[in-house]
Amino acid sequence: MTRTPRRIPNLPRDEWSDDAREVFAFWGEPNAREEGSRTNIMMVLANHPAMATPYNHWSKHLLMTNSLSTRALELLILRVAWRVKSEYEWHNHVGYGLNAGLSLEDIAAIRDYPADAARWDDADRLVLAAVDELIDDNVLSDATWQGLAVHYDRRQMMDLVMSIGHYVMTSWAISSFGVPIEGDVDPIGFDLKSASGEGPSRTYKPGEVDDWAARNRS
Repeated sequence: MTRTPRRIPNLPRDEWSDDAREVFAFWGEPNAREEGSRTNIMMVLANHPAMATPYNHWSKHLLMTNSLSTRALELLILRVAWRVKSEYEWHNHVGYGLNAGLSLEDIAAIRDYPADAARWDDADRLVLAAVDELIDDNVLSDATWQGLAVHYDRRQMMDLVMSIGHYVMTSWAISSFGVPIEGDVDPIGFDLKSASGEGPSRTYKPGEVDDWAARNRS
């Protein structure tokens, strides 16, 4: 696919205000306040701290305290990433998905859904269908809503819909701003092959392990 050129730069060092440093440091990366974040998305968002700060708090709920299971959340994020062709989100969430118990075969089937739909139980299938319906139709059908309600309570249903919308929005921003995958990682393509040929491995969300930031670099 054609990549968007850089449109918004990583915040230049001479513009690192206290508010921008709070954006860098939000996710708990070691030395981020002093040295900047190692993630391009945080360095880009820091151009607009008044927007980035509430965005980070909202993102933290959806990523870290979501009422959905981690597996269900990664299922929907990976489907969103494929549907909107976000290489950045796909690269990051393949590793998160593996850590949540998805196999590479599962992740390929998320990408290729509805082919091999029999692979999924009813709850998983409905999550994937929900992503597609919201992207294609801007609303969940009664059948999908009622089916999901068999498996998820009211708060989970709310988190599910909001999570899909959030990751679509985030993917749009990353693609439109031209945010590249970091240069010191082994990028994972939609074919589930990495640039080095070594293949994807587990990665960790902030705080899951003490050295999560270091272990996510490869």
